[in-house]
Amino acid sequence: MRLSCRIALITGAAGGIGRAVALCFASEGAHVIVSDINASGCAETLQFLQEAGGSGFSIQADVMHEDEIQSLYRQIIDRFAKLDIVVNIAGGDCEPAADVEDIDYVKMSANLDLNLKSCILSCREAARVMKPQGFGKIVNMSSLVYRGSPNQFSYSAAKGGIYAFTRSLALSLGRYGITVNALAPALVAVPAFVTALGAERWEMLQKDCASRYPLGRVATPDDVARCALFLASDDAAFITGQILEISGGARL
Repeated sequence: MRLSCRIALITGAAGGIGRAVALCFASEGAHVIVSDINASGCAETLQFLQEAGGSGFSIQADVMHEDEIQSLYRQIIDRFAKLDIVVNIAGGDCEPAADVEDIDYVKMSANLDLNLKSCILSCREAARVMKPQGFGKIVNMSSLVYRGSPNQFSYSAAKGGIYAFTRSLALSLGRYGITVNALAPALVAVPAFVTALGAERWEMLQKDCASRYPLGRVATPDDVARCALFLASDDAAFITGQILEISGGARL
């Protein structure tokens, strides 16, 4: 098992990608701390994980608040005394499909808080734990829109910020045996996105994207989870500061 005896924190674990990562990591021997603002969804992820024979623990936290991130890490250290892996998945687009002249200050701020600031703060707390250990794996969640998107201005800016922050952190923490990488998926078929769009609009979007991706389909949460597993495992021991695009060849 590639993550045997590792303690791993997954934020955003109630969502489709977070849940897939948690289940994947548990199947590879990690003890998984699942965290999300959605307590019931988080508990459901933990239940699935345990029913599959995995080991885990759930902690509710709203990553848009610094004190809750700090509390999350304190609880982990109090309980386990170490933390080997952090996967920062919590996020979402608070201002989708906005024209540039309609950018809303509150929604823009929410996008930066939820996607970029939360990641930075979580990584800060992770570094405080991992540096004394002399070991750690950090995997952040960017998006293919870090390259730019015509109607996702603040979300793209946040995901682009994660790209730059991940590289900076890798340069800083490498000497301590800590690797820092990020994932950049294209469209992923997650239940929340399908629900938000509605079945008909989702089907149209999925078909449109699939027709433009060389592999002819959109990503599944498991596609993303397997990439997170690679970066969190010793298979990627000499890889740091990289943005792994999970895109089916989109935007080549």
